[in-house]
Amino acid sequence: PFQMLLRGANAVGYTSYPDNVVYNFCKLAKDAGIDIFRVFDSLNYMENLKLGIDAVRAAGGVVEAAICYTGDITDPNKTKYSLDYYLQLAKDLIEYGTHILAIKDMAGLLKPKAATLLIGSLRRLFPDVPIHVHTHDTAGNGVAAMLAAAEAGADVVDVAFDAMSGTTSQPSLGALSAALQGSPLDTGLDLVLCNEINDYWEKCRELYAPFEANQKTGNADVYLHEMPGGQMTNLMFQASSLGLADQWMKIKKAYATANLLLGDIIKVTPTSKVVGDLAQFMVQNELEQHSLLDKAATLSFPTSVVEYFQGLLGQPPGGFPEPLRTHVLKGKNTVDGRPGASMPPLDFDSLKESLQKKYGTKLSEMDVCSASMYPKVFDEYAAFRKQFGDISWLPTRYFIRPMRIGEDLSFKMERGVTLDFKLNTIGLLDKTGQREVFFEVNGGTRSILVPDKTAAGKTVTREKADPTNAGSVGAPMAGLVIELRCKDGQEVKSGDPVAVLSAMKMEMVVSAPVAGKIVKIAVKVGDSIAAADLIALIHS
Repeated sequence: PFQMLLRGANAVGYTSYPDNVVYNFCKLAKDAGIDIFRVFDSLNYMENLKLGIDAVRAAGGVVEAAICYTGDITDPNKTKYSLDYYLQLAKDLIEYGTHILAIKDMAGLLKPKAATLLIGSLRRLFPDVPIHVHTHDTAGNGVAAMLAAAEAGADVVDVAFDAMSGTTSQPSLGALSAALQGSPLDTGLDLVLCNEINDYWEKCRELYAPFEANQKTGNADVYLHEMPGGQMTNLMFQASSLGLADQWMKIKKAYATANLLLGDIIKVTPTSKVVGDLAQFMVQNELEQHSLLDKAATLSFPTSVVEYFQGLLGQPPGGFPEPLRTHVLKGKNTVDGRPGASMPPLDFDSLKESLQKKYGTKLSEMDVCSASMYPKVFDEYAAFRKQFGDISWLPTRYFIRPMRIGEDLSFKMERGVTLDFKLNTIGLLDKTGQREVFFEVNGGTRSILVPDKTAAGKTVTREKADPTNAGSVGAPMAGLVIELRCKDGQEVKSGDPVAVLSAMKMEMVVSAPVAGKIVKIAVKVGDSIAAADLIALIHS
């Protein structure tokens, strides 16, 4: 059977959607061949979980409701997420009709002793319910934890082939299978055959080496910052793109602080993004816990943080921390209860019609579904397809790296149609920033002009914001200006939006720190700016 993750009311996105969007996605996923849906919510919020469960049931799928594990049930000093908390949530999910119960240990925090206690308790309370345990091997404790879970009564534990295992991935299949040989829990797997498959994955991983995060070993500091395995490598790349690569240790410490500021929340997509965005914001602006709380009323926080406090992801256990919530929201509306419940249904027919007018191509149900959840991403994808066509048949190697001079490439576009390419030479950079590329297609010589994106661009020196002037609005982070929400001469109130910045999936609305008149706008849409660059000047 095929299995996938479903983020409850968030489907496979980073926000809440109208209910019919989630139902539509589950139907299409089931029709495409997904059998088991592991349904979780990033806050363990039961109302969001119910929506996901209902959508999977309606699609005819198998429901595997997941409890997201955080904290440490064996630590008497950590009382928010106790054993009783998890057992009650499991009871609620089982009573609601889940077919399988999953423990989703997204950060690898489930230590062996905790695994024995949690899985053992669940097995005694629910002897007939299949239990599936998922973890990450970030600290290096994964094999031991899964052995403990299996011995305590888990039916399934997640592992990865050796070549793809360890660190932020899952524990090793070979190590777990070898450890259980000759025991009542012997997997029966042939390690020789497993190693033959593992050889394939070793070679495959080499192909994708450019995307590795270069994390060489496990690190037990995950028990301190609690960063999910699926987020850690992404956050490392994001930090590098924001110019914070040399401050990775600070970001990990800030992540732990940000979590506490947000109320010690469960951290998994999309709430983990909230914590990560706030952590990078703190490091970039040299903020500690106390300084952030002191300045919160005047700061422009990342959009994800604002939306979290608005309740757009659901309600966290224990509620939102005050007065930080009030300072972050600055009067914005809030949502109580499940966000999607108050959203009108999406008109799929209207969306499909508008997309077809825009791109002039026949769209599938999956295209429309993608656009309903990721409108910006789908627009970029559709524009790319419109310009370059379908490149899915390109061999992976040539999609990842450019061809070398004199190199041949052959591929099948469809049955009976094979194209043979050879790269002959690449011309010099012209005045327009393009190079003429000469190549052969099935023996015929051709050439095209290709923009050279690596060509050195014009250096722009920007005015910096004046920290002594309250009306001097500076960029709180490096990024791209994607929207201006004010103009010269406009009167603004304190908290009014001035501009929107974007950097590596993180968006931020920059607000006016004071009331007054806009006397200067120093940027335009499309500008790449650095932290502290002047965005606008307000005369108060």
